[in-house]
Amino acid sequence: MTTKPKAKKFRIRRSPATGDPAMAQSGAAPASAAAGSAQPRVVSSAAPQPEGAPVRPSAPPPPAQSPQAAAQAQPSAAPRPTQSAQPAQPAQPAPEPAAPPQPLGVDAQIDAIRREGLTGRQLRMARRLAQKYKLPATSDFDAVRLLRDQGVDPFQKSNMLELVVPSGGAEPYEGAPDAFASLPATASGSGKVQLPQTIPTGQQTLPSTDVSPTQRREREIGDIQRDIMRRRRRKLALLATRLAFFVLIPTIIVGWYFYTVATPMYSTKSEFLILKADNAGGQGLGGLLSGTQFATSQDSIAVQSYLASKDAMLRLDADEGFKAHFTQDWIDPIQRLGPDPSNEEAYKTYSKNVKLGYDPTEGVIRMEVIAADPQVSADFSNSLISYAEDRVNHLSEQKRTDQMKDALEGFDMAQGERRNAQTALVELQQQGAILDPEGVITTLRSQINNIEIQLQEKQLELAALMDNQRPNKAKVAGAEGDIERFEALLTKLNEKMIDASKGENSLAQLTVRIQMAQADLATRDMMLQSALQQVEQTRMEANRQVRYLTTSVEPVASQDPSYPRKFENTVLAFLVFSGIYLMISLTASILREQVTS
Repeated sequence: MTTKPKAKKFRIRRSPATGDPAMAQSGAAPASAAAGSAQPRVVSSAAPQPEGAPVRPSAPPPPAQSPQAAAQAQPSAAPRPTQSAQPAQPAQPAPEPAAPPQPLGVDAQIDAIRREGLTGRQLRMARRLAQKYKLPATSDFDAVRLLRDQGVDPFQKSNMLELVVPSGGAEPYEGAPDAFASLPATASGSGKVQLPQTIPTGQQTLPSTDVSPTQRREREIGDIQRDIMRRRRRKLALLATRLAFFVLIPTIIVGWYFYTVATPMYSTKSEFLILKADNAGGQGLGGLLSGTQFATSQDSIAVQSYLASKDAMLRLDADEGFKAHFTQDWIDPIQRLGPDPSNEEAYKTYSKNVKLGYDPTEGVIRMEVIAADPQVSADFSNSLISYAEDRVNHLSEQKRTDQMKDALEGFDMAQGERRNAQTALVELQQQGAILDPEGVITTLRSQINNIEIQLQEKQLELAALMDNQRPNKAKVAGAEGDIERFEALLTKLNEKMIDASKGENSLAQLTVRIQMAQADLATRDMMLQSALQQVEQTRMEANRQVRYLTTSVEPVASQDPSYPRKFENTVLAFLVFSGIYLMISLTASILREQVTS
């Protein structure tokens, strides 16, 4: 089930003057309009009422207005009355109706419709509606005329849920469809206003001073948009001014300096590296790095530091006149030194014009020397390379000198220790008064062995004589005497052997001390021989150059200036000024937000 919308629509209708042909042909004059009056009438669309329900009286009509005020009023569309709708009852008696206007001809009606200024969309709607109801229209204007003659408003949107009930008046033409039975009539008592309507030309239609809420809202929105655009243009103008003052003007000044004022500078590039002589005797892990850039990285870094130092600048100034070259009058004031520059000022200029770089992967030192004259730049580069070579030689020479000094000191020490060991051995030999104590001990041992053997033989001989029943006394006595003598001699030799083995000055102790002195002497001989070999090897290495500098790229004077790089420096200045402005603006915005929050 579908219900009607609850919104109510009202239409304020202005009654045209009596005898107006434009309004007379529409056939929609209300019965309550008086001749020559402009009193409006409000027609409301009420909901359908059941049969037998009491009819509510309609609202009293508003007071009469002038034709100008009536022309300024804005009518609103009213829905078509339903079948059960009751006509509004007037609160006051209606005046007598005016005389009906005389009907116009077909051509006059079509001309009047043409003068209404209908749009193309309205004409197309009228043509489609005439085709729907099968009206014999010859043109779009004729379709509007026929529809109006039948009481149909071709420009009003109809609601299909409402039932159109005729309220008397004109009958549908012969041959019309059954739907025309429900079309509204054009009688003056129906209260139906058909559109479009024309405004009488005799009335004065001045614009009203009152503005509708929609127009007021649109005007306020337009004012806000214009104010936003005005503020946006003002902010853009301020932003452009700040950018021009803080970025564009400084960039233009910098570009003007680089393009017109800056003195052209010539650069000379060179490359050199430090090599180490091949050492065939290198052993251990240190020999694995010999001949590579890792073996000379410390020397390369030391040479790079020396060339970038104030010492090299002072030596270059003494040899080539570095300060005098950069104090010439034809050099621009920014790159020129003062008339009597100090070493610190000259060193700042030296650091800007002498650029050094070391590549640890290849062991190459790259140097770029900048000067106002190309030949002077090449001379500066050659001088600095010679200074680097002298520094490398000095470093190697000092190392060789230290090595030779250490080797000689070791040799002298070994030689002195050997001499001391030899002296101690001689003293021990003199203290014993013998040259070979071991031989003396060996002789005593052999004598003791012989005496013991002879003693044993005599003892056996005496035992053999004593085995006889009647031994020869003379032989027994002789054998006993020999035994006694051998025992006495053996005792004497043993005592002599004991004396040689006991005490600090015994032959055994003396022998041990002599052996230790001989071993010490042999050790000192070996140490003296090693020190002598070290001295000879150090002397051989000192005779040849261990590290040397080789120039891979010779310095050559350039023909075209390398500096200043005008476009690159100008773009860099623009980026720098832009970054500074951006940082300052962001900082100011943050501070402003912190203060105002």
